[in-house]
Amino acid sequence: MKAREADLLMLPGLGGGTDNHWYRRWAERIGTATVVEQDEWWKPEPKSWCDRIMEHVERAERPIVFMAHSLGTLALAHVAPRLEGHDVRGAFIVAPPDLETRLKMVPDAGTFLPIPRDPLPFPSLMAASKTDPYCSLDAAGDLANAWGSLLVDAGDSGHLNADSGHGPWPEGLMTFTTFLSRL
Repeated sequence: MKAREADLLMLPGLGGGTDNHWYRRWAERIGTATVVEQDEWWKPEPKSWCDRIMEHVERAERPIVFMAHSLGTLALAHVAPRLEGHDVRGAFIVAPPDLETRLKMVPDAGTFLPIPRDPLPFPSLMAASKTDPYCSLDAAGDLANAWGSLLVDAGDSGHLNADSGHGPWPEGLMTFTTFLSRL
């Protein structure tokens, strides 16, 4: 599959990310990509976030591929049961947060607990870092195993966001492109 053959729905994390974040930069350059904007980025509610994702899913004109970062990955896991009957081809999951052990770092994200642990009903690839302050690589591996995701070790990369030096993140784009080509 090529990017032009899919509606790429980008699911940001808490705060929505800056214009320099890799998913916002990619969305500017990929014609079929859309950032799913939320009404409330700092006081997230799973139901409203999932409803907004579903609005975009219902409007999709092509097969859907998700790109999710941080809290957006948990929103994807929460909305997954509602995606039955929709043409979702896969998900590129980046830097999921471990709210079960690190909730004190982002207490407003606690609304997303408990974290769904059912397998995702579509192929997925998870990129996680050894030095993510919000999630250990072991915790990410455990979540990848539960969701049926292939885990890619992104090395010493922090939270894989603009603050950790991953604005354009060309290595991530190459990984995503390879994943997409296999769908």
